[in-house]
Amino acid sequence: MAVRATVIRFPSDPDAQDSSAVPWGVTVTPFASKDENGNSPVYGSGGDLIPRCENCWAYYNTYCDQDQWAWTCSLCGTLNGLSSETISRYSRPESAPENMSSFIDLEMPLEASEEEDMQARPVYVAAIDLASSDEFLELTKSALLAALEALAPGSLFGLATFSHKLGLYDVQGPIPVVKNVFLPADSDGTLPIELEDAMPLFSFLAPVETCKDRIASALETLRPTSSWDSTGGGQGLDRILLGGRGFGLAMETLISYLGSEHGNTFALARIFAFLSGPPDYGPGQLDTRRYGEQYASKGEDAELALLPEQTPFYKDLAAVAVQAGVCIDILAVTNEYTDLASLKFLSIDSGGSLFLYPNTDDSTLPQDMYRMLTRPYAFNCIMRLRTSTEFKHGNSYGHFFPDPQYENVQHVICCDSYATYAYDFDFANNYGFSRHTAELPMLQLAFQYTVIVPPTETNSKYTLKRRLRIRTMQFGVAHNFNELYDSVDPEVVLSILVHKVILASSSEGVREGRMLLHDWLVILTAQYNEVIKTGVTEYGSSSGSLIDVTFSQCPQLQALPRLVFALLRNPLLRFHEEGIHPDYRIYLQCLFSGLEASSLHRAIYPLLTSYATPDKLAYPRHSLSRAALLTSESPIFFLDAFTTLIVFYSSTADPTLPYPPPHDCLLRREINKVKQERSMTPRLVFIRGGQEDASVFENYLIEEQDVDGSGFSSVMGFVSFLEEISQSVLEYIK
Repeated sequence: MAVRATVIRFPSDPDAQDSSAVPWGVTVTPFASKDENGNSPVYGSGGDLIPRCENCWAYYNTYCDQDQWAWTCSLCGTLNGLSSETISRYSRPESAPENMSSFIDLEMPLEASEEEDMQARPVYVAAIDLASSDEFLELTKSALLAALEALAPGSLFGLATFSHKLGLYDVQGPIPVVKNVFLPADSDGTLPIELEDAMPLFSFLAPVETCKDRIASALETLRPTSSWDSTGGGQGLDRILLGGRGFGLAMETLISYLGSEHGNTFALARIFAFLSGPPDYGPGQLDTRRYGEQYASKGEDAELALLPEQTPFYKDLAAVAVQAGVCIDILAVTNEYTDLASLKFLSIDSGGSLFLYPNTDDSTLPQDMYRMLTRPYAFNCIMRLRTSTEFKHGNSYGHFFPDPQYENVQHVICCDSYATYAYDFDFANNYGFSRHTAELPMLQLAFQYTVIVPPTETNSKYTLKRRLRIRTMQFGVAHNFNELYDSVDPEVVLSILVHKVILASSSEGVREGRMLLHDWLVILTAQYNEVIKTGVTEYGSSSGSLIDVTFSQCPQLQALPRLVFALLRNPLLRFHEEGIHPDYRIYLQCLFSGLEASSLHRAIYPLLTSYATPDKLAYPRHSLSRAALLTSESPIFFLDAFTTLIVFYSSTADPTLPYPPPHDCLLRREINKVKQERSMTPRLVFIRGGQEDASVFENYLIEEQDVDGSGFSSVMGFVSFLEEISQSVLEYIK
């Protein structure tokens, strides 16, 4: 469980919080195996035995004062009695993990009957769009063959297809058999037959270890609806229905089909929904005409109109999926408008992922499927952040489902070791953290989750283990602005800012999100300059040349102008008229809002390094500008933009340098290391300057691009941006 704060020393009171202009909050990666410093939790049993505060329900921890009969809660200060069993247990401190570490991970016991019920097998279902193309189906087959290699023996796998009908495959016999159920075209239609009647669930869900070859054979039979032979009695009807993509009803029906066995056959089922275009048939169909030329004539703001969902259908369906224990991953391979703004809730609310691949040619879908299924994940998770009494958390951000009954409780139906969430804080009083007490700000995160334990030599069945992970942390208090600014973590600040601008963009439009970000940097710069005593009276010059816009006296803030500039240049916040596809913007929203802070930093401001030869590093970090390329005189550059990795040989590179770099060289080892550590598979591109189109690489050199979105009209992009911020600071302080 990694927890990182925007400031290691918290603001002392509400005035300091407001005046500093630094966001106050944390990012949390709850299922990470280690904390942010690389330490593992202390493991143990007895998760049900930890004492809890009678007032705030916080868990006992190493920061609590304890005497023989009682303990004082480190979060709220309440004195609590100890039971005789706990007194006996705590007389041997080494027997209780909560007395040994503030980071613990404990087994929760199960009743004997409950343990019997909790034996369940992992269930995976592929739902494949047949209103597609041959290329789409070939890519999907490759992805599912990779998935079958990744699935553990004992897993159950179901194969379904959808178009204007829903196909269920029985692959357990010698020849794959498909049963089709027609999907009604009307938007409130229901199926003419229950899926359980069409095919019993246990015929549909096949054991992977015995049916892998038959599943592969069934995949080979898939054909797009456009290639179906429409002959015979149903010719007219089939011709009308060809091309229909009844995604909404197909998902609704599959969730219901699987949900009947939730808690019995499975505790978590995952549906991989392979989609090649917008749902255009039956319940949940989407009107894609809202994307196009009409904004020019209607005067509508495309940035605002295309970001909210057009129907609550998929958000409501996600709530049903959560109740049924079904997690949905949407894997969209399309460059046509699919309205992911409406579809996204189905994946992010149910704990799944949303992937978008604009074409089949260089798609990393098979690698992403394999990677997703081979990493550990927890499910049926409940997360609760508690704080000491002086402050409270305000907004929470991330891919979770808020508890309908309890405030500040989040449900995460499926959580892997990369999934990250964020909270921001406010004071609960007017005076802040008292200077007259030794009490320091505390926070405690409790994360209860379930994991599937594979069969062992002593147990032939899959079993479920319930665990409780608790992290209790203490933070310092900054007694002046210098202390506060010196304790800033710019990557976490970026994370909180990204969440805030996504929220603002979705509700008020991209323009509003950009203004919020720009104004924040202006206010931070003004407040910082006030602190370092340049002072209002000393600004003097109307050019603003005396204003320190680079935070020269505070190393912890120096990265922020570049990060804000890069975020304003990112497709997440660029304008519709610049050619930013609305689905790509939604994909970036979903990706960025679940990334750990260091990964998000890489995605917003890529890392550019240079090499003298494939085996010798020249410079570990360059600014993203042509000037950096020219002044370094290095022949080879490696750019890591999180989803894309580019190796660029300059046009002046010695022709005897091996191209592409050999597999056993230092540069290749670095590339492999980056790919190994990443939550998704980055695309790898090699470019030889002067001989191949270098625009893919040059587009990342953002510091020479105008931040207002007019491309290369200004060769002083970042410098001009700093000058403009300086002028805005002058106007702000006047």
